[in-house]
Amino acid sequence: MTENIVTSDNFEEYLISHPFLGKPENLYNSMNYIMQLGGKRMRPKLLLLAHQCMAGTLTKDVYQLALAIETLHNFSLVHDDIIDNAPIRRGKKTVHEEWNLPTAILAGDNLLIKCYDLILKTSLPQKEELLNEFTTMAMQVCEGQQMDMNLPGKEHITEEEYLHMIRLKTAVLPACALKMGALAAGASLDKSDHFYDFGLNLGMAFQLQDDFLDCFGTAAETGKQEGGDILENKRTLLFLHAQQHLEGSDREELNRWYGERVLDQSAKINRVRELFVKAGSDRYLLNLKHEFEEHALENLEQACGQSEFKQHVLMLFDFLKARKV
Repeated sequence: MTENIVTSDNFEEYLISHPFLGKPENLYNSMNYIMQLGGKRMRPKLLLLAHQCMAGTLTKDVYQLALAIETLHNFSLVHDDIIDNAPIRRGKKTVHEEWNLPTAILAGDNLLIKCYDLILKTSLPQKEELLNEFTTMAMQVCEGQQMDMNLPGKEHITEEEYLHMIRLKTAVLPACALKMGALAAGASLDKSDHFYDFGLNLGMAFQLQDDFLDCFGTAAETGKQEGGDILENKRTLLFLHAQQHLEGSDREELNRWYGERVLDQSAKINRVRELFVKAGSDRYLLNLKHEFEEHALENLEQACGQSEFKQHVLMLFDFLKARKV
């Protein structure tokens, strides 16, 4: 299977035509449920575009590699939703709500196993190198998730700690996707590292945008519970910045909202939003996001150069910058 340009339908068509098959049916149905729940398919599309920048032609093996990346992403979503006790994902019930908790755990486990099966069954000559990159990334994602879970138990969290956590939990996945796409095309280590750095900075900007939307977006826009991070008392960068820049009664009020169980969820969300704005935390986050985007563009220039597919990467980049979901 070859394509000249990656459109939103190219990978989606491949994914839908390659469901996971097996028994018991409820296990595989739950796996296919999360895989076909929609989403931006950002990570597999980045892998395909990086490969096109280096080689131009997409093969079945490269699509299979992209499917492995998307499967790893969905494995993490299933388990994240369990950890967060999230009821909604992409506007629909999460796997543990649609089925049950044990099935969701096993579905996530089997999705991770399927990632390795997909990579091992390619005939790419760089298979060992690709597996090493993928394994390192998968471990880092799990480390980042545990760091995220550890943060509520820490008395003091620095901005550097938070950024390191989201680097592992979120940013290394698109970075690895881009590097694997380039490596599968036979790119040099230096060139593939430029793709990795592009993905890392893009991933950081993406997560900061996600933090912003979780706080200031609506459920209709994001497909997730409105103000979920606020209701869960997650100390995101917005909270860390506000805590440092609010004074007196405002800081005490913010800490009180995050330290008490409340019945009126809307009141909590609205007031915490107001405090974030008063502290300038919304502007601070968006400015930092812009810095990561600027670094990403510098990395992309080094990675893609004058490739005819660079414009398609930029189109995806611009879409992600302006996204609401």
